[in-house]
Amino acid sequence: MGMEKYNILIVNGPNLGYIGKREPEIYGNRNIEELALDLKEYLKDEIIKRIDFDLYQSNHEGEIIDRLERAYFDKVDGLIINAGAYTHTSLAIRDCLSWIKIPCVEVHLSNLWARKEDIRHVSLISPICIGVVSGFGIFSYVMAILALVEYLDANR
Repeated sequence: MGMEKYNILIVNGPNLGYIGKREPEIYGNRNIEELALDLKEYLKDEIIKRIDFDLYQSNHEGEIIDRLERAYFDKVDGLIINAGAYTHTSLAIRDCLSWIKIPCVEVHLSNLWARKEDIRHVSLISPICIGVVSGFGIFSYVMAILALVEYLDANR
């Protein structure tokens, strides 16, 4: 494992500001504010010491794109994105992720492929991400960070 420190941006899309309240049987009862605490609790000290992460959430597609573009100019090392419903509909977010070329892991709290709505089985952003973690609630973010750090170490 390398010792480089990485700046990671975690982007959450629409309705993710209300996880913990919104359909807890699907999304769990932990809220987005608890994500930073959960990451620090679950990740080993040697990983936490090697990352700085910024959490961002917006219900607005254009604001998400603006934040992703700013990540490019800020030279963010890696992205984790839970685009929420935009996962299935936003060519604009996909196009942005394509051109900024920051290694990205797609994350979902629920298992998209176990959901009843067929539209949720399609992701427009998966093909341009290095991987997808889906179905483990807030712990999906922990696994995504571990995978992203491994990827960044291997590709530096």
